[in-house]
Amino acid sequence: MLLTLRGLPSEQYFLLGFHFVLVFGKDCGPAEYKTNDGQCCPMCNKGLVVRRDCTIESSTSCIPCIRGTFMNEANGLTKCFPCSPCDPGQGLFTQTECKPTSNTVCDVLDGYYCRSYSSNSECSLAVEHTHCSPGQSTKSPGTKTTDTVCEECQHGFYSQHGVNCTAWTDCAAMGRVKTEDGNSRQDVICNKVPPRIHTTLIAPILLFGLTVAALFGFYLARAKRKKELRESSEVPVQETGHQEVTTSNSLEETAENVPGNVVADVPLN
Repeated sequence: MLLTLRGLPSEQYFLLGFHFVLVFGKDCGPAEYKTNDGQCCPMCNKGLVVRRDCTIESSTSCIPCIRGTFMNEANGLTKCFPCSPCDPGQGLFTQTECKPTSNTVCDVLDGYYCRSYSSNSECSLAVEHTHCSPGQSTKSPGTKTTDTVCEECQHGFYSQHGVNCTAWTDCAAMGRVKTEDGNSRQDVICNKVPPRIHTTLIAPILLFGLTVAALFGFYLARAKRKKELRESSEVPVQETGHQEVTTSNSLEETAENVPGNVVADVPLN
């Protein structure tokens, strides 16, 4: 028997040993897979899958993975794995294209963070970072693995866009007056101070005008009073003179008209 075996070709030695494993082996080796009927066959390499199981006369027949599929390990499978899509609608983009020996490598889009991971620890779903509301600031910006952290603005600060908290404007330091208070969402409102001439000159001018008007009124009243006094002193004198003249004339007329008082012309010798 041994002499007979020594004379066999090397291919037949391999087939005899393989047949011995199929018949007597219970567990397959690390580079083998067990078929449905319990036989142990050599695995296919990466990028390949089983086309036909091995037999006593032939080894395992393998075929390559077609486009859109891959196989990243030695195997005894009959189908390749489908390549994973990197859907922008799920916050992902394709970092590395799928190959027969490796799956697609997806990465998280900017402004998104991963919310779900696959079995191989790759991101399968990402969502957009939270946007801080007005009145808040961004305490910690989001990353590809964490969401944004927001915090409320303290009193005396405001944020219109939810990014940074800014101190209220100091109106007095700008030479203005505050006309409206601020809050966490908007700044205080400052207006210009009215020109000084409006406050420093109006009062003196108004006082001067009133003084002039008062003096002018006093002058007019005084002049009117003097006129009235002068007229009141002149009227009685005129009336008295007129009465005297009238009286004198009346007496003369009376003397002429009284009988007995007629003077007769006496001829002179």
